[in-house]
Parts: sequence; C-alpha cells; structure tokens
Amino acid sequence: MSRLPLGYLPAFQAAAELGNLRAAATLLHVTPSAVSQQILKLEERLGFVLFERQGRKVVLNDAGKLLLQSVQGALQGLDQGVQDAAALASDQAELVVRISVVPSLALRWLLPRIGRWRAKHPGVRLQIDATQRLTDLAREGLHVGIRAGSGTFPGLLAEPLIHLDMPLTVLGCPDAAKRLSGRPPEALASEPLLGDPLLWDGWFKSAGVVTSVKPAATFADTGLMLQAAEQDIGLALARGIYTVDALRAGRLVRLSEIALPYHPPQDFYLVYPPALRDWPPLQHLRAWLADEVALSGRDLADIGAIAT
Repeated sequence: MSRLPLGYLPAFQAAAELGNLRAAATLLHVTPSAVSQQILKLEERLGFVLFERQGRKVVLNDAGKLLLQSVQGALQGLDQGVQDAAALASDQAELVVRISVVPSLALRWLLPRIGRWRAKHPGVRLQIDATQRLTDLAREGLHVGIRAGSGTFPGLLAEPLIHLDMPLTVLGCPDAAKRLSGRPPEALASEPLLGDPLLWDGWFKSAGVVTSVKPAATFADTGLMLQAAEQDIGLALARGIYTVDALRAGRLVRLSEIALPYHPPQDFYLVYPPALRDWPPLQHLRAWLADEVALSGRDLADIGAIAT
C-alpha cells in the first residue's frame, strides 16, 4: 500500500509553493487549520517532517524540497490524464475549450470574432476566462491560454500568435478627428490625453513638440482606454491589434502619421499543456486563430493603419 495519500498532496503543494498556510487555504477554499492538519497527517504517514514552521509561514526542509519536485510532476500528470480522458469522452457531448486571455485582447479582438468561430465549428464552444492574472492552466481547469511574454512558459508548449512589434499611433473618435483636422501636432497637447504620460512624452518628443503631459485618465487595461477614446473622453496611444475593428467601423480614427515605437516588443503566444498537442479542438483553434490574425493584418493594411 502506498505511503503517500493523494488527498493530502494539494495542501502540501500549495503550502510549499506559497510558503504560507493562510494563502494556501485561500487557494484551496479551506481553512488554514485544515491545511495544517493535512500536512501534519502527511508527515505522520511518511514518518518524517517536511517543513520548518514559523507561525503561519512554512519553509520546506531538504526532504520537503525533494518531495515537492515529485509531487508537482505527479499532479501535473494527473491533470493531463484527466484532460486526455475528457478529450476522448467529449464526442458524447458538446465540446468546450476553456481559454485564458487578458481582458484587453478578449474585449477588443477575440470576442468580436466568436461568431465566426461558431459558424465554422458549431460543435465546439469557447469558454473565455478574461483575467490579468497569469493563471495556472491545469489547476484552474483551463485548456489553453493567450499570454504575452518572451515565449518561455514552464510546463507548457508555446506558439507565436500575435506579433506586437508595432508602433503606437494616436487615435480619437470622429468628432476629435474633425476638431484636429489639418492642425499641427502641438494641437494635440490641448486635447484630453488618455494613458501613460511617459508614452505621450515620447510621442510629443518624436513630433518635435515641447509640452508637459498630464493625462486626463490612466488605465490598467488597454480595452478600457480605447472605449474611453471612442466616447470622446480623450485621445489614446495604442497598437493596431487592439484597434482594427474600431478603425474599420469608424469608431476610431488615426489622427497623425507620427508613430511611436513600442519598447520592449512583446508578443502574444498560444500556450497549452503538451498532453493536448494533438487534441482535435485545440488543433482547430490554433488554425482558426492563425487565420484571424492574418485577416486582422490585412484589414489594418487596407484601412491604412500600421500593420504588424
């Protein structure tokens, strides 16, 4: 009979990775006392101590560190096994692909295209988890993520999806475009500006304008900033992938040919567990996303925006 009771492993892993019983309890939706009791029972079952305890803070000893390496791999393997089994059984019901994506990309690009996905793949439903957090796909029951980064995501396969090495352009609603039509770049300094003051400083410097930038509002999410620009709350600096639909529909207009290079360049990647590499719904999603990204690039070129 195994000395390692599986029921205690999630508590052990959470406490080991977070170093705090309260944080582990919050993650697992139990009480700190329950986490502590499960760890104690695991140590009793094993016959040796895994942590050094400092109040609610816990630190792995050498034996605990070695066990954690095995437990992480084992639990990930179990998660992947469940996903594989679900994939094999899913021909019995509607397929669901759960996607983690940042809210700005979900709002400004992915959601407007869901209708085309449903038309092409009516038997596969996309369930979108829009969050700023860097989610753990397996732990949170997700199949795939769209994440910005350098391309290295431990434990996951990553494929380039959207190249973001594109400059920032000045955008405003049609009314703003009328006000500023034919006026020099310094006229923009008298308009309400939205977003990062450092980016606006860089843009005005590129335009040869000396001014002190005090934005009317700043935003943690690009999608909210562009929505504000559409409502004539101010002017925005943004990249093409977030603006393609609004530019095509005329809700936003490019207000200047002057563009600001964005540093550092950062791409979006499609990431997923290796076990799902050959899962048919994921294969369909990869192909569909690639087609949609290419279509967006062509649309940006057609409407005169700066393409990728």
